[in-house]
Amino acid sequence: MVAALAVVAGTLAGATGAAAAAGGMPYTKVEHLARGVTYSAFTTTASHGTVHGHVLTVDLRAPGVRVDLLTPRAVAARASVSRLANARHALGAVNGDFFDITEGQHPGVAPTGSADGPEIAAGRALKAAVPRAQRFGPGLPPGDTAQDVLGVGVDHKARLDRLTLRGTVGTAHGSYGLGGYNQYALPDNSIGAYTHDWGTVSRRRAVCGSDTSRGAGCSADTYEAAVRSGRVVSVAAKPGAGAIPAGTTVLLGRDAGADTLRSVLHVGDQVRVDERLAPTVSRTAYTFAVGGFPVLRGGRPAAGLDAGTAATRTAAGFGDRGATLYLLALDGSAESRAGLTVAELARVMRRIGADAAVNLDGGGSSTLVTRGRNQRVVVVRNHPSGGAERPVANAIGILTGR
Repeated sequence: MVAALAVVAGTLAGATGAAAAAGGMPYTKVEHLARGVTYSAFTTTASHGTVHGHVLTVDLRAPGVRVDLLTPRAVAARASVSRLANARHALGAVNGDFFDITEGQHPGVAPTGSADGPEIAAGRALKAAVPRAQRFGPGLPPGDTAQDVLGVGVDHKARLDRLTLRGTVGTAHGSYGLGGYNQYALPDNSIGAYTHDWGTVSRRRAVCGSDTSRGAGCSADTYEAAVRSGRVVSVAAKPGAGAIPAGTTVLLGRDAGADTLRSVLHVGDQVRVDERLAPTVSRTAYTFAVGGFPVLRGGRPAAGLDAGTAATRTAAGFGDRGATLYLLALDGSAESRAGLTVAELARVMRRIGADAAVNLDGGGSSTLVTRGRNQRVVVVRNHPSGGAERPVANAIGILTGR
């Protein structure tokens, strides 16, 4: 099995004093950060050259060890992985999902910094997924969607799942489906809900693009209604900006969705907004979930993975029936520009011990940090592209203590 997996992953460099991963990856360095948490480094030669990688291995069964989504305290905001990790006193972290990084196709529209996929932090849903065509990042393999996540349940086991928004807007005139929740892009003709978690960035981006093109224009037919204590307290013809008060939900409609809100909601009207992220695979509630497209399932690379384009990658995966979590980031420095293709990434994740894994944001975002036993702040262990950390939408953090 090891020989077969090595065909794409390449020939590994020598590992002085190294330990081997469960899947057969020799490590050049191994450090035990805490009970159940280990940092390791490896070198491999892949199809485009030599690659240096960094891995956090986490035993989710270890007492006091837990995983959570690290965020900048707003869905529409960014911060470096180091800053996110230090704010939570995390033992280690890697960057997470792809995000809305630029709006060059929509002049005058501010980038939101918001992630593509769903977010669950500390057991609470923060946002839902944007439409597939509105994603940032590489094209998805066949069958994957922006709703795909890697998560950890209340049973402390990691899983791949798909989180679908289930929500309604209940009015005196009827009930209407919710098409978005704290996301930077709404489906065509839909209604989205925005809460205090969104942040202060303008909601204008939510009505730009379409279900078939991220670069499509922005809708001119929009309507907002702010709801507090079950009643509409204000309405507006255009998407607003600024902080949404705690306890207030802003409903934003585009095109047919705007027409619906305009006809059924006016100041003083009663309205009820319900939303949740429903898992399609597991019935177990999630304490943490981050968006990413699956590259490995059941120990096998997913079908249709890109085998031609090499890049600096970040990935998360799990083995031992969800009991062991693996977080990986590659070097992006000059001596390691080759990177891995997505197909190679799947095989490398298999070799370090994962049975399932997702591809996360890479390139200039790829960052892995750790904090040693006597360190007050984290240290960046890989070499981010460009020589400095890029602010990102979220990160996967390893926490200890209760």
